[in-house]
Amino acid sequence: MRKVLVAWIGKTDLRAPTESEAVGIGPIAQALTGRSFDEAFLLSDYDDKVVQPYVKWLTGRCSTRIEVVPEKLSGPTQFGEIYEAAVRGIERALGDRLRETALSLHLSPGTPAMAAVWIILGKTRFPAELIESSREHGVRTASVPFDISAEFLPDLLREPDERLRLVSPGEAPLAPEFADIVHKSRVMDRLIQRARRVAIRNVPVLIEGESGTGKELLARAIHRASPRKDSPFIAVNCGAIPAELVESELFGHEKGAFTGATQQRTGHFEAADGGTLFLDELGELPGPAQVKLLRTLQEGEVVRLGSSKPTKVDVRIIAATNRTLTEEIASGRFREDLFYRLAVAVLKIPPLRERSGDLGILIDHLMAQVNREAAGEPGFKEKRLSSGARNLLLTHPWPGNVRELLNTLRRAAIWSDGAAISSEDVREALLPVAVTTRPEVLGRPLGSGFNLSELLKEVACHYLGRAMDEAHGNKTKAAELVGLPSYQTLTNWLVKYEVQS
Repeated sequence: MRKVLVAWIGKTDLRAPTESEAVGIGPIAQALTGRSFDEAFLLSDYDDKVVQPYVKWLTGRCSTRIEVVPEKLSGPTQFGEIYEAAVRGIERALGDRLRETALSLHLSPGTPAMAAVWIILGKTRFPAELIESSREHGVRTASVPFDISAEFLPDLLREPDERLRLVSPGEAPLAPEFADIVHKSRVMDRLIQRARRVAIRNVPVLIEGESGTGKELLARAIHRASPRKDSPFIAVNCGAIPAELVESELFGHEKGAFTGATQQRTGHFEAADGGTLFLDELGELPGPAQVKLLRTLQEGEVVRLGSSKPTKVDVRIIAATNRTLTEEIASGRFREDLFYRLAVAVLKIPPLRERSGDLGILIDHLMAQVNREAAGEPGFKEKRLSSGARNLLLTHPWPGNVRELLNTLRRAAIWSDGAAISSEDVREALLPVAVTTRPEVLGRPLGSGFNLSELLKEVACHYLGRAMDEAHGNKTKAAELVGLPSYQTLTNWLVKYEVQS
């Protein structure tokens, strides 16, 4: 196994050749003489004229191959610059021999900011042994009694850029109506920008997304940001209404309209008059109700069961579904004309696994919610997540999305005896991940509306969008993530497939 040390050259190291009685031989020389390394990659922000005499002196004291990696920093505490330089140094040291290299990162030389970045990288992106050295104790492995999540540093470094982006010309600050939708990912930024634009327009909205992604939360935010905000918002779960009662629930009925109709009933459409009617799980509506819903949307009026007199209603429809309605249309389970009547503005909420950077802040937000919910219970203790528990949550795929995450935190808080939720508590609270049998890209049936061009576009949009999100808008990095030769090529693909960058 090839043993490699990566370190910043510090002031004490540079003083060592001429001031050894005062400072000793310095942290780097201590490491190279106290342990066996095949190679050492030394990052330096100092002038080469100062560094070369030191390297010559150091080479004479050990058999390690030494390579200096010059890196210019604007300041010794510039975390972003230090992070980028550290990554370059590690990647240079590893080369193409990652699997056969034992990496060590030296914490002692350099500034505290440099040591902090080594800890973060050594615990996350580049697993490594962290070492420290001193005149009193020699060289030893640094004990870091905590795990740092892999998302922390990118978020830390991105914050200043996000603040600049939000105050730049043409970028309106986030509307307070959407403040409950906790996020920081680009993909959710784009979704909310579209939702804000459509909120002020009196057009139907269709929200698509997997179960647990927060479709009703988005619908409520659109209503609050609309001119109808002072009128009712009525939420209806179409899948929870028995088929024989759907029409009565939606459109109302007169007394005696059917057995058990002992009095007149106002339907949800009339109750939402002037406001917004949210039809959740729209794909569950039975065929007859779809026909009547289409007529109501076309005519702007409802007819109660048992009556022939129409009643005018002014209702904005926001519908939501976790099904793919185009597939439901192809199978004959959903009316095509109703789909096109509702799908004026289509918003697709991405699953949690595609919301890069959102999971960590959602964990914090929902953990605070769990504590608020339990505050009045007997023996309440405010719960907090241990580092191991948090990292376990960060690595789970969350097929049930935000709803699954919230319920997992609720269970973990119940299982934990003390104030700290352990990784074992979280492990017991997690539900097993079901194996899906849904056909993937290569398994879709031919015919019945299959369109190769649309499929290729779907795949390209998915991965181009993810790459731009994970690269935080950096086209060069995004091109690398999807294997394109340059950012110019990526730009061409973004234009071709109409992906907003």
